[in-house]
Amino acid sequence: IKMQLKKITPLSNEYLEKLGFYWHTDADETPYVSDEIVRVSAAEADAYYEAANELYEMFVAAAQHVIDNNLFHELGIPFNLVDLIKQSWENEVHWHLYGRFDFAGGLDGKPIKLIEFNADTPTAVFETAIIQWAMLKENGMDEASQFNDLYDALRHNFKRLVVLDGELEDFAKFYEGWKILFSSVAGNVEDEKTTKLLQQTAEDAGFKTRFAYVDEVEFNDEEGVFFDGENYEYWFKLIPWEAIAIEEGELALILKNIVQNQKAIILNPAYTLLFQSKGIMKILWDLYPNHPLLLQSSFSPIIGKKMIKKPFLAREGANVAIFDADGKKIEENGGEYGNQKFLYQEFYELNKDERAQSYQAGVFFAYEGCALGFRKGGEILNNLSKFVGHYIEDAQ
Repeated sequence: IKMQLKKITPLSNEYLEKLGFYWHTDADETPYVSDEIVRVSAAEADAYYEAANELYEMFVAAAQHVIDNNLFHELGIPFNLVDLIKQSWENEVHWHLYGRFDFAGGLDGKPIKLIEFNADTPTAVFETAIIQWAMLKENGMDEASQFNDLYDALRHNFKRLVVLDGELEDFAKFYEGWKILFSSVAGNVEDEKTTKLLQQTAEDAGFKTRFAYVDEVEFNDEEGVFFDGENYEYWFKLIPWEAIAIEEGELALILKNIVQNQKAIILNPAYTLLFQSKGIMKILWDLYPNHPLLLQSSFSPIIGKKMIKKPFLAREGANVAIFDADGKKIEENGGEYGNQKFLYQEFYELNKDERAQSYQAGVFFAYEGCALGFRKGGEILNNLSKFVGHYIEDAQ
């Protein structure tokens, strides 16, 4: 069976911009959002949901294994984040807000396999939560026929910062006016609009919030996080932890002290970097060998199998290479991560359409699996891959 796609009338750029979505056209002047959506059966949607939930438990066990056995260096974790990772891991108020699993397979009887977990600053939040919902609505389809509770899941997870494992409706009882400051880097419209969308969900949850670019925020080891002279109990940053560690070493140290002194809670917490490092795939394979959701992963080339080589902490498919079973390089992306440690992962074919375009599923996790979206592109997805929405419909 081939994947089934449904042609839709694309949302106009004017309409997208009215929603706050400005990154709708790629560098090559083609639309970033596809004018086709993927048909997913209810059973397939369920399987994606279950896979995300099961894998999250496995990631928690793998992270505990890394901490217990001091394997931070093996995962390429910057040494100046290790203490902060441990502190955030041990204290349950450091709630993991959201992440996105990337899956191969899941359609047309092809088993789901984990490619990686974007746990720290995952992209495609706006596309998944808002745009693909609008696609159905504007095309006269039932917008409920989608595996897409991302907005509500985020709203509920903001409440869990206060109630933790308690009841969500007790939020108002325990909330003491704590404020969340949301930050992204100035000059990146996608990061800014995504951060402001998360800010909106926090406000809907009942928090007081503000937004500031990261260079406007003041950090004090003893006092915490400040903006405009106001102190914030929570700081949400859409800046990767490894970027803070490598480019802002002084800030990494201050944040460690702020957390240690319990002056602020940072979202996503530092321990999400353990999930984010591709090196954790090898740990998962060690702990759960031949698990049906996993692909064989190693710190050295996998002999006699077609494989993918990827840097531990890279983005957008940079420096990813594919090798055939004889170890010959077939394809490679350029990038700036070539001097990192690399993971070798067994190659697994993505679902493909009639034009041989590859589809990778992204399943968001916020307390549980909560939303599905797709990206399509070539064998190695990069920053020119397209966002593809979906609709749930069982075969007639």
